[in-house]
Amino acid sequence: MSLYSAQHLRRLRMIVTGGGTGGHTYPALTTITTMRARLADAGTEPELLWVGVPDGLEAKVAARNNVPFRAVITGKLRRTPNPRELVRNIVDAFRIPIGFLQAVLIVARTRPAVVLSTGGYVSVPIGLAARVFGVPCLMHEQTLSVGLANRILARVATRVLLSHEASLEHLPPRARERAVVTGNPIRPEVLAGNPGKAFAAYGLDPGLPLILVTGGAGGAQQVNRMLAGVLTDILPHCQIVHQCGSLSLAEVQQVAAALPPQLAGRYRVADFIHEEMPDLLAAADIVIARSGAGTVAELTALGKAAILIPYPHSAGGEQRVTARHLAAAGAVAMLDGPTATPENLRHEIMTLLSDSHHRATMAHIAAGQGRPDAADRVVAEILAIAAGSGSRSPTQSRRKAS
Repeated sequence: MSLYSAQHLRRLRMIVTGGGTGGHTYPALTTITTMRARLADAGTEPELLWVGVPDGLEAKVAARNNVPFRAVITGKLRRTPNPRELVRNIVDAFRIPIGFLQAVLIVARTRPAVVLSTGGYVSVPIGLAARVFGVPCLMHEQTLSVGLANRILARVATRVLLSHEASLEHLPPRARERAVVTGNPIRPEVLAGNPGKAFAAYGLDPGLPLILVTGGAGGAQQVNRMLAGVLTDILPHCQIVHQCGSLSLAEVQQVAAALPPQLAGRYRVADFIHEEMPDLLAAADIVIARSGAGTVAELTALGKAAILIPYPHSAGGEQRVTARHLAAAGAVAMLDGPTATPENLRHEIMTLLSDSHHRATMAHIAAGQGRPDAADRVVAEILAIAAGSGSRSPTQSRRKAS
């Protein structure tokens, strides 16, 4: 940061909005953490306010990380509602104006230098309120296919920050002129995993290929059952750590108990993996996972060979879109719909295990899709806008970020 910028931003006041899911919440948290570290180097710290819904994940995350939090009432308009959701749409239609008025008051009282939105329907009222008061707003999109809330905000945002170059085609034409490809911020600890710690913590053999299987924090029954159908075929060739989720833990433990004794020691099951996840990611030769935005950002930043099984009911089919894009580039193998079978999973695993060159090539292509410095890029855009030096053309910014 230049001396001018450090002085100008000595009292940087910023509103952060976004949440509802981890995919929106954790990129915001990573950006906040990176912002604090950057300004600490200049001898200052930002004045932050996180705006979200009172019962959302963002409220808990903000409290754990000492970020002041303000809740607003808001609503979500469902694009293809069933009869039950139609009633909720009607109720939410009355909540939305209330949330907007609350957002106006928050922006008026806070007087931020800049607003960062990371998506989710809670971000819309604050983003629109920022426009009313002429406050610069940066909108960040984590997925390849731009969500509804961000498609609304893209029309008024000062900067549109994207995780993927391919997302440009999902924006309104005028919004593309203000777009910068930064990547999706990921937790710095993910990039600092220690394979040796993972092998020691789980009693693994460093000389045997390791497959990490995860369906996310909540697990994925589809992934769990596909894996259960192939364990006896693949365990002679590898070892597996499986994050299965609390709801499936008993079922998966039964599968583990039924394994032949000579294979049982090669299969480790956990409902949820905590601090060891970065170490396991570092140690893994292959990762089997869903294709959520955060997962994909981490796997590509690390350059991991992966088999992605998209969640079939993700909003707008965003997981399928992302996995298909990466598979077309050769960065991952994708199993979806009729191809998501135990037989095809066995084939993809054995192909990667038996061909180290193919596995290394996939990992190399994946790394080419990754942006491990995404958080720094997002913070740089925020500081440039807040310091008044955000007038450089977005085309130049996009070219620099790419």
